[in-house]
Amino acid sequence: MKIGIITNLYPPFARGGAENVIVRTVGQLMAMGHDVFVITGHPKELGTKCVLDRSSTERIYRFFPKNIYFILDDFKYRWLTRLTWHIRDAVSWHGAEHVRAILRDEQPDVVITHNLKGIGLNIPSVIADLHIPHVHVVHDLQLIVPSGLIMFGQEQYNLFERTAYATYRCICRAKFGNPDLVIFPSQYLKDMYETNHFFPKSEQVMMPNPAPNYAENKRKGRSGGPLKLLFVGQLGAHKGLKFLLDILVRCKEDARLYVAGAGPMKEEVELAAASDKRIVFLGYTPPEELANVFSVVDALIVPSLCYENSPTVIYESLMAGVPVLASRIGGVGELIREGETGMLFTPGNEDDLCRVVHQMDARKDEFAQRREEIRASVSGYVLEAYAKNLTEILKNVVEKHKK
Repeated sequence: MKIGIITNLYPPFARGGAENVIVRTVGQLMAMGHDVFVITGHPKELGTKCVLDRSSTERIYRFFPKNIYFILDDFKYRWLTRLTWHIRDAVSWHGAEHVRAILRDEQPDVVITHNLKGIGLNIPSVIADLHIPHVHVVHDLQLIVPSGLIMFGQEQYNLFERTAYATYRCICRAKFGNPDLVIFPSQYLKDMYETNHFFPKSEQVMMPNPAPNYAENKRKGRSGGPLKLLFVGQLGAHKGLKFLLDILVRCKEDARLYVAGAGPMKEEVELAAASDKRIVFLGYTPPEELANVFSVVDALIVPSLCYENSPTVIYESLMAGVPVLASRIGGVGELIREGETGMLFTPGNEDDLCRVVHQMDARKDEFAQRREEIRASVSGYVLEAYAKNLTEILKNVVEKHKK
């Protein structure tokens, strides 16, 4: 099949787990013999015209969607500027017309869309106009709240916020319409979109994110020493990183914290690492290098304060045989077997976080001996199986679309 992938971000311009999922999926689909091309955005500094990037094995069409800033720079601006950006993103046809021209030229059998915020919410209308089968993969709450984030303890909104968000959801529902099929990585996310009346006529399936196959990068046994924890992700307060850094000082365990990622809290993490020898800042770590990092830590820690979908890094950790300590929030709890593949704690609760850190410290040798059992818990989510299932789904969508 010829498959078109449309996403707001694609490496080297990436933010988190969604981009990792897309890159792995593209690579595996190509390995299976499919003809795959990608349509995505790039910063204004690289030009406003649409260009064909042939630096990778896949064909990548990149353009700057005419707006105030590129989506990766959103944290630099105040709320009024961001509001204006969202309005332009919703009404502008600039990105959609680029997509129309590319799709007319490529003539794909099917199009898979991922996050579209930042390259234009009119893109689904273009796909429908061209009568191309459309599969949409949901990664977060971007169509429900503009930020894509609902913070723990802040679920209630004032009248202005309720009105604004209700209007935003109406716009997003109208813009997206009903793709032929919608894929949700977690039951939590599927329930959230159903509750908010999205995709009422679309076929919907729940399919967990693909896990990388770390079979050849088996975790080494413990070499002794203190508990080693790993944080991987966006360096932001919503991911619970500030909370984690503050609590680490108060927890009595002689634990080490490795921090890998990029984001607005980079300088704060660098300062923390410079003043506390227990904190090691690794900077941005490419997905292909994560296996080496997982091989030297005892547990991944995911202290999110926002309602997560199905964090890719949890799949990566479990596939590496590394247990997970995570906030009991959103779809996270669907991935972890309490006491067997990790432990859950109440978001933002200092005592509960210290409790699981203490328990992990006491059981770190036990978990190190159970790495194959932990790996087996996500064996059904390996990339090869995911791509095979996705291919069958795409074939069915194409066949139904012909009728």
